[in-house]
Amino acid sequence: MATSGILLIWTVWYLAWLAGGPGSATFAYLAMPLGAAVAAHSIYRLFRSVEDPVARRFWRGLLIAFTLVAAGYTILAVAAFQQQPVLPDMPIPAAAVVGVAFLVAMWAVGRVPLGISSPGQRWKQWLDRSIAFFGCSTLLFHFGLAPMIGSSADWSAQMLVLLGLSFMLAVGGITKVSYIGGGPVDRVAIRLIGSGGMVGAGIALLSVAGGAQSIIPSQAVVMPFAPLLATIAVRRQWTSTGAKPRRANTWLPYLAIAAVDIPLLSLLWQHELGWGGHFVITAAVVVNGLVAVRQMVAMRDNQRLLREKRASEERLRHEVTHDGLTGLANRGLFRERLAATLERGGATVLLVDLDDFKTVNDSLGHEIGDHLLIAVAEELRVATGPDGLPVRLGGDEFAVLLEPDVIGEAVAERILACFSGPMSAHHLLVHASIGIATANTGTPLDHVLRDADVAMYAAKQRGKANYVRYHGGMEQPIFAHAQLGGELRRALDAEEFRLVYQPIIELATGRVIGVESLVRWQHPTRGLVSPAEFIPAAEGTGLIVPLGRFVLREACRQAAAWLAEFGPDVLQKIAPNVSVRQLHDPDFVDDVRRILAEAGLPSDRIVLELTESAVLRGPQVLQTLHRLHDMGIRLALDDFGTGESSLSLLRAFPASIVKLDKSFVDGIELDEEGTPEANARQAVARAVIQMAGALGLDTVAEGIENQVQADRLIGLGYTLGQGYHLARPMPAEDFTRLLAAQRERATAVAI
Repeated sequence: MATSGILLIWTVWYLAWLAGGPGSATFAYLAMPLGAAVAAHSIYRLFRSVEDPVARRFWRGLLIAFTLVAAGYTILAVAAFQQQPVLPDMPIPAAAVVGVAFLVAMWAVGRVPLGISSPGQRWKQWLDRSIAFFGCSTLLFHFGLAPMIGSSADWSAQMLVLLGLSFMLAVGGITKVSYIGGGPVDRVAIRLIGSGGMVGAGIALLSVAGGAQSIIPSQAVVMPFAPLLATIAVRRQWTSTGAKPRRANTWLPYLAIAAVDIPLLSLLWQHELGWGGHFVITAAVVVNGLVAVRQMVAMRDNQRLLREKRASEERLRHEVTHDGLTGLANRGLFRERLAATLERGGATVLLVDLDDFKTVNDSLGHEIGDHLLIAVAEELRVATGPDGLPVRLGGDEFAVLLEPDVIGEAVAERILACFSGPMSAHHLLVHASIGIATANTGTPLDHVLRDADVAMYAAKQRGKANYVRYHGGMEQPIFAHAQLGGELRRALDAEEFRLVYQPIIELATGRVIGVESLVRWQHPTRGLVSPAEFIPAAEGTGLIVPLGRFVLREACRQAAAWLAEFGPDVLQKIAPNVSVRQLHDPDFVDDVRRILAEAGLPSDRIVLELTESAVLRGPQVLQTLHRLHDMGIRLALDDFGTGESSLSLLRAFPASIVKLDKSFVDGIELDEEGTPEANARQAVARAVIQMAGALGLDTVAEGIENQVQADRLIGLGYTLGQGYHLARPMPAEDFTRLLAAQRERATAVAI
């Protein structure tokens, strides 16, 4: 606090001097160089501890500035002692050194960064700072510098220049600090440095009021305030912990307008304006011009913000009411528009569901599936045109909302026509099932959607690429199907499912070499439910996975029991059927491994039977099948010959057995000179056995219903077969008796 002591000592000295106390007036000139030297020393100590390059640059500039101030006022003090008792004007070298000090200080303050990177923000801030600078400068000039210039006292040019520089430092510092949001240089420290320039205002007021007599108090009392403020700024920087960022002072330009208005109002009481009055008027015009420009910029920014806000609101509204992937209207907007259309006079709804879209996702991946959905959405836009609103409800389900005067069937036909060719960049062929429902005014919204949904399911039951219009009573079979799904869940929990076993027979000897396990549902009230009825429902509800797990576990348990009872040669294989949904289950391979371990059944005794449609489901299914094959499990291709890619399929599918479909066995017993259909069946059966032999595969002929068919198949080279002629599906107890009888016959033959 040495600078405080210097200020206090010279204040006391000045009061004593006024009372006629000791010492020459030249002692007043010692206060400023001593205070500046102490301030420079404190800044130097701070500078040595500062590490941030921005802060070091600032305090380095102030160190140079106060060192120069100390040097300049030392020159002045020396001149005062040399010329006493006459008080000297400030020597030009001293004024030059102090003037450079002011410029260095202004440069240090000016280079403190404001943290603004946007050119637009920088331009607006320059406008604000210019308004503040000119407004405050006009006030200081009018009441401080101008009276000194126009007074009868002959103030030196050096004095006037230094006062002008001090005003510029004060206004520049205050203007600068008002726009610093935070940083390595403390805002309060910069404000204190800038306020040091206001010492010039005090000197100016003393000079106007006291004339030449004001030199002593200016040197002894007023000037040491600048070093004092500098040392306080140093202390503030020492104790600063880093101020939190804050917004700039938006009120400063308005304060500057008030500042320029004060000298403007003071001109009203002057009879002559003079050059100072003209300067004030010119400055007021400049400030008002800058304010007008700033207001135009603010107005332009406000308009831009309003446009951005409206665009943002539109974007948010679009995101809320439209699907993010396809850009179509979403379910929320669809329900809103449907409700409004129903109030106006009725509406027609088309519910569009893609057929087998899950296959695309499972086999090709969700990214390609998304591309396909985008292509479907675009086709819907084209097909709907101006007649309605296309909507994505979710997943692979779409809808189209039509006005009641638009014919729904016509739009449905256009949609199916658009879906007739390949879509997306991947050239995928997709079909759709469409349900159509029309409702009159006042119809509840959910009723319309339910009717369209019922019609869509009816279209699916008719096959791919169909549309159906809803009519009364159509929902009954749909509800029955849904109820059947609930019954399946209950039946699984109640253990109502049973397995029956159909033997696989060696055609030449009649010996049982294997068995196919088939599931049956013994309903408590309906009796035996056909698999043709409940298997599709299980597939549709996903219950086929736990049902298939039950079939596999029970078949393996029963096979292990038969092997334990009759020996390892009694049964070569047991063959449960596997569905598509099971192959897509990520836990399926682990389930098979666990079930085999629980039953104690060797993996080479199990054959998993699959249809061609199950195998043709993409790389994920084929990977699962190869993992099963690597475990030693054999795979059979059921209903062989009925698909579109049977022959090419065997090149990728690790099959061990092919089963000739029953359709090629029916009528095979007819003479070769019989119907063309019979000849074709025999040709297919012959081609399959030859191909299987070439590939090293076993063959089983299905659906043998008489001995003539069996003989003809033996003649073609078939050794194994199934069918009602050979043995019907039977409960486990009957199959056990069949194996026991077969063992007795074998024992009798051996004896």
